[in-house]
Amino acid sequence: MKKRLGIYIHIPFCASKCSYCDFYSLAGCEHMMPDYQDALLAHIEESSNAIKNYEVDTVYFGGGTPSFYGADRIVEIFNALKLNGNVRMDAEVTVECNPDSMTPAALKELRSEGVNRLSIGVQASNNDLLKLIGRRHNFQQAVKAVKDARRAGFDNISIDLMYGLPSQTKNDWADTLARIVELHPEHISCYGLKLEPGTRMYREYKNSIILPDDDEQADMYSYAAEMLKRYGYMHYEVSNFCASGFQSRHNLKYWNLGDYMGFGPGAHSCIGNLRYSYVRDLKQYISGVFRNVSIVDEYKNIDPLERAVEYVMLAMRTSRGISEVDYRTRCQCDWRPIEKALKAFARKGWAELSGDRWHFTVPGFLISNQLIGILLEVQATGRLEGTPWLLDEDDKPKEEPELKIELPLGEDELFTQLYEEHTGR
Repeated sequence: MKKRLGIYIHIPFCASKCSYCDFYSLAGCEHMMPDYQDALLAHIEESSNAIKNYEVDTVYFGGGTPSFYGADRIVEIFNALKLNGNVRMDAEVTVECNPDSMTPAALKELRSEGVNRLSIGVQASNNDLLKLIGRRHNFQQAVKAVKDARRAGFDNISIDLMYGLPSQTKNDWADTLARIVELHPEHISCYGLKLEPGTRMYREYKNSIILPDDDEQADMYSYAAEMLKRYGYMHYEVSNFCASGFQSRHNLKYWNLGDYMGFGPGAHSCIGNLRYSYVRDLKQYISGVFRNVSIVDEYKNIDPLERAVEYVMLAMRTSRGISEVDYRTRCQCDWRPIEKALKAFARKGWAELSGDRWHFTVPGFLISNQLIGILLEVQATGRLEGTPWLLDEDDKPKEEPELKIELPLGEDELFTQLYEEHTGR
């Protein structure tokens, strides 16, 4: 039986660049679409021998804005994948869409040709907020896009939302969630705004007082988790919620360290212990494919220790979390220090044990980066002594001066200091 493979196709074209976006995407480059299409098809054909070693069970068209690229081109690429690889009949095939570039005809074409999942970037229900962050659509267009998708036969729709936007209030966020739930999407992603250097929003708002503060963002996140749970959505990853059976199978490959292969500028691949990525330059990617010149940007073999680190980082982002058996099998490390740290988190209300698996609670997800950092330190050193604030009194070393790491800030200060980097895309 062949191993399973996920395939990611990067579409770097957008009608315009959103002010918060730092993904590799280009506006005003539509004239390069035909050449890019030819390059992608050639690259897929060149990779056919590698692809045919697997069964492809997920395909994801991301961007950029794949819906702006055109349904005809998406279908042509998908057909090339089927021609050059073993794409399963039950494969999850996702296309990212923006409401302003979704037409009923295009949706019908995508669905009839085998695309069975849409990821729609809605972000907010407040039209003023949408304008502020550079979105081209209004909420009414988003609602129409979802209804058009249903009429086209899509029964697996994911909607992306954002909180922590400039001037966004808790009421704005509550209204967005309520309106989205009314559309009954199978999957909802809730991302906290992260100001990325180099973006227009970073330049405009890095010192602004109109951004919701850390406490407000925390409240928005917690409200989303509680509200969506009431409506039957499972909180299966830090930022992702779904109806039963509708987890993103493609994204689970990343979080579970599955094999995936990417195509396009900036796309990443991970096959076993081999990881590589392609150049983040459209022209260089196209010319490299046609001239048979290397387009690889990064290429490295992952050693077992680094793989163990990745396992903890990614598994603890999910509600499934980690178990002793999985940890010992995958990491071949001592479980006892990790378990001790998780029990310490549990005493703080940040983690809990369900059956034989440890996972973060909602408060734990809020500071997951910090908590995962502690787990990685414990994994590397085999000790929890570097975080004395987590230890029971009986566990603390008798000679405190020998501790090499200073006591951290109080919990409230720690949360305030770290929240912004813990949430966001």
